[in-house]
Amino acid sequence: MFIRKSKVDGLEAQIEKLNQIMEKTNLMELYYLVGNKKQILFKNLVAGILRGVGIGIGVSIITAIIVILLQKIVTLNIPIIGDYIADIVEIVQQKI
Repeated sequence: MFIRKSKVDGLEAQIEKLNQIMEKTNLMELYYLVGNKKQILFKNLVAGILRGVGIGIGVSIITAIIVILLQKIVTLNIPIIGDYIADIVEIVQQKI
């Protein structure tokens, strides 16, 4: 009933090789694709909605920061650049 250490080492080596093969072939991703279609559809739908909301919020914040920075540059009264930036800020404020 005793198992020799050499057999245990051989089994560990084979298990490690099998694990590496599974990682290379992305077996878990294949299992995910073959799994429950309703669950996959629901997860992807929720993920898409959350990505869209995140992108919308991120773009809004970045645009607001850019408009604020442009307004600060206009107050510096830089001769050439100030006129162009003032026009851009004015157009943006009219659209809002």
